[in-house]
Amino acid sequence: MDIVFAIIFGVLGTLGVGTYIKHIKGKQLANAQSVILLDKIKRVCKIISVEGDFAEIYHYEDVKERFLKLVSSKKKALVIIDAKAHVGFDLSKILMDANPQTKMVTLKHFPLAEILSIETNLKYYDKQDGMFNKFQAEDLTDLHNEAKLHIRDKVPQSGLFQMAQKEALDSILIIEGMVQTIGWKLDYSALLIDTEETKRLKND
Repeated sequence: MDIVFAIIFGVLGTLGVGTYIKHIKGKQLANAQSVILLDKIKRVCKIISVEGDFAEIYHYEDVKERFLKLVSSKKKALVIIDAKAHVGFDLSKILMDANPQTKMVTLKHFPLAEILSIETNLKYYDKQDGMFNKFQAEDLTDLHNEAKLHIRDKVPQSGLFQMAQKEALDSILIIEGMVQTIGWKLDYSALLIDTEETKRLKND
């Protein structure tokens, strides 16, 4: 009889240890999943929501003076800027928590729309060198940088930020899809993006 009880207790003990080990491994797996998931979302980094095309005319002038400012030399150019601005969201700036017990990712903060990149193509017309003030390679590089700054200043007036903000929910749904691939859920109910006003704007 003692042998039978010993066998029963041995089996129960083995099952208990096995269950505990499975519980620990399951918890470790959930913790690992949460770390990998949050890292994966942030590594997506940037999502482009909208893009805008710009065509601008830019007048460039540079004057140099010589001989105690008695003589000046001016170089100038008419520059046609064709540019494309990409506006969207930098996911490395989001704030979120993961709960391995409930398998829930809570999105606490979603970044505002911002300029992610600007591509420019410059065409030069009426380019004129001065007598001792001629165009150099670095001048063209500076012109290219000035053109980007010029377009960057134009973006806020273009409505691209507002358009991207209306698409913010679509970006969040992309994150939700990533979360669901491992059987987790995404809670973004605390975000301002989920207000009735935002929903109304999205449906306009």
